[in-house]
Amino acid sequence: MFNDRSTPLSLLSTRRSGKPRDLIAPGPDEAQLRQMLAIAGRTPDHGKLAPWRFVIVPPDKRDALAALIETAYRVEKPDAGRAEIEGLRQFAHQAPALVVALSAPVAGRNIPLWEQELSAGAAIMNLLHAAHASEFAGGWLTGWPSYNDSVRAAFGPSGTRIAGFIFIGTPGRELVERPRPDPESFISVWEG
Repeated sequence: MFNDRSTPLSLLSTRRSGKPRDLIAPGPDEAQLRQMLAIAGRTPDHGKLAPWRFVIVPPDKRDALAALIETAYRVEKPDAGRAEIEGLRQFAHQAPALVVALSAPVAGRNIPLWEQELSAGAAIMNLLHAAHASEFAGGWLTGWPSYNDSVRAAFGPSGTRIAGFIFIGTPGRELVERPRPDPESFISVWEG
């Protein structure tokens, strides 16, 4: 299912996202997930602020998350159709493991907000690499729930933002490599 993992570079070069709807059991157990999250924290962090948080949503809380998302959506879109609502309910039930990643910048410090947000993204990428190294796949989704204040308030205080919902599990189908950009299209040499 996974390509060569014999060296760190081969591991990094084979990581790819799994579609959360296609991730099945087994997923990581609690100890594995906590180890992945500890690895996520080993990220560049100017000022040692840890401007990110991870909230595990256990399987027995997925129905509550689905209800929260549905309620918030109906407030914004009271005429929402059954298919829309069902899609939102399914969102909360994808993959065996779910972690809500928060960008949690620390105010009042001289570290620019942009650097803190980049650190949050790097922490999420470390989590995805840790999942891959643990022989799972991960999918990072945002979507409507990430931008709703009621959903965000359930996971963090004002000032935090949902950077994404990170779904982790075993691929239920072969992960097909997607086209990648030619490195020459994004690498240049500064001429001064």
